Amino acid sequence: MKIGVLAVQGAFIEHKHIIEKIGHDTVEIRQKDDLNGIDGLILPGGESTVQGQLLRKLDMLDTIKALIAEGLPTLATCAGLILLAEHIDNDDNVHIGTLPVTVRRNAYGRQLGSFIRTAPLKGFGEFPMTFIRAPFVSSVKDHVDVLATVDDRIVAVQYNNQIGLAFHPELSDDTRIHEYFISLCQKNNISK
Repeated sequence: MKIGVLAVQGAFIEHKHIIEKIGHDTVEIRQKDDLNGIDGLILPGGESTVQGQLLRKLDMLDTIKALIAEGLPTLATCAGLILLAEHIDNDDNVHIGTLPVTVRRNAYGRQLGSFIRTAPLKGFGEFPMTFIRAPFVSSVKDHVDVLATVDDRIVAVQYNNQIGLAFHPELSDDTRIHEYFISLCQKNNISK
């Protein structure tokens, strides 16, 4: 599997290291041509507004949106979740907009509001979750599977081949989410 990791801004290197640790190739997505031939895409944490602007400036936004709409497995964490969301609370901007949810950015406050929690994640049991200026999902549409809640707030969802997480699994030693993501990529590759 060849996994693209968006590398225009944010915490992409940790995702890259985990994918390589579990035995797969990565490519840092810095320009549109880097998207060719990838089996999956990771949208990392960082600053969603900056990432959205860079995706437009680098002429990658429409290509990424089309690839995801065609079924490209996508793992989005924190800012990546905001990029994928169809709606953002109190913000008219939409970036990729392929995930039928509404998110609230910086929902847990500033950097000082960051925390770590172990909570149940559907299909995984207990999972360590690191929240850094995290969003949460304030509402979901039909066919969106809620995978986890923390303090009655939705923090993990899946819709078809898109996984959206408010937390950072790449900051723990637990590779199960990335392994699950690879399994989606493998199934998608077989069905092509």
